[in-house]
Amino acid sequence: MGAGTEFLGHAVDALHDDALREPSTLPGWTRAHVVAHVARNAEALTRLATWARTGVETPMYPDRAARAAEIEASAQAPAETLRRELTSTARDLDAALAALDATTWQSTVRSALGRPLPATEVPWMRIREVWLHAVDLDAGAGLSDLPPEVVDALLDDASATLSTRDGCPSAVLAPDDREQRWQLGEPGGSVTVSGPAAAVMGWLIGRTDGADLTTTGGPLPTPPPWL
Repeated sequence: MGAGTEFLGHAVDALHDDALREPSTLPGWTRAHVVAHVARNAEALTRLATWARTGVETPMYPDRAARAAEIEASAQAPAETLRRELTSTARDLDAALAALDATTWQSTVRSALGRPLPATEVPWMRIREVWLHAVDLDAGAGLSDLPPEVVDALLDDASATLSTRDGCPSAVLAPDDREQRWQLGEPGGSVTVSGPAAAVMGWLIGRTDGADLTTTGGPLPTPPPWL
């Protein structure tokens, strides 16, 4: 989590102020939207850590509309504010997580979609945010820059999550640079998807179209949306 926060911070620091107003890779979002989102996400996860520590329910966001409005408003802030809040909110999240102990780490909180989860999942939720959004900035970082352990964890997460969705296709994910194999959907299908692990992961989570991947046993399937 700390390494991802640092990686994202360096990517943002390398951008001049005007570049923050340019498009990111996410539809309808500038780079400022991405930075604002990551800062607001840190605040939301800090609320979950506080909930775990105190037992007082503090959801990540009031609702999806409020979350979207907050990001939109934050994205209009001056570049200096965006940079400062990216750093300060990450620091506050670190402090909130450091305040948890062996008991409170096991407290049950809820994701933004209402899924019950232990507080131990909060760091992983943040890891996904900082590493992937560093790529979404479209500021020079690519999926291949993610650490192998993050790529593998994203493959674990996305393949398990998507396999529970209605209509999920069946495929074996067989990255060329890994010995591990990941099952997508129900076992027994004939399609095997190959390529670099980072590229397989990018296709699986909807960041790429999979044009650089190869398949055997059939065409490249279309996974459901991940998050």
